[in-house]
Amino acid sequence: MELNYDDRGLVTAVVQDAATHEVLMVAWMNAESVRLTQESGEAWFWSRSRRELWRKGATSGNVMRVREIRVDCDADTLLLKVDPAGPACHTGERSCFYRLLGDS
Repeated sequence: MELNYDDRGLVTAVVQDAATHEVLMVAWMNAESVRLTQESGEAWFWSRSRRELWRKGATSGNVMRVREIRVDCDADTLLLKVDPAGPACHTGERSCFYRLLGDS
């Protein structure tokens, strides 16, 4: 299947815990990170701010083993179903979505 990358060569990647179905994080992937993810079975992403590839858990040890990658109907968003080795968020929270809008 051919993916529809945006003008920066990226697709959105929603990361979900394969066991609990909790949404853990949202990141971006380019063709190289998609390829590395498929080949290694671990989640790789593209950092827009650092402009470089990064393997989730490379420094924290919180690697994400990818069970499957699903593609949305427009082929411009991926859903990675993963087995996380620890917290997904850089803050140490299990999910990046731990706050409610309006909370201080």
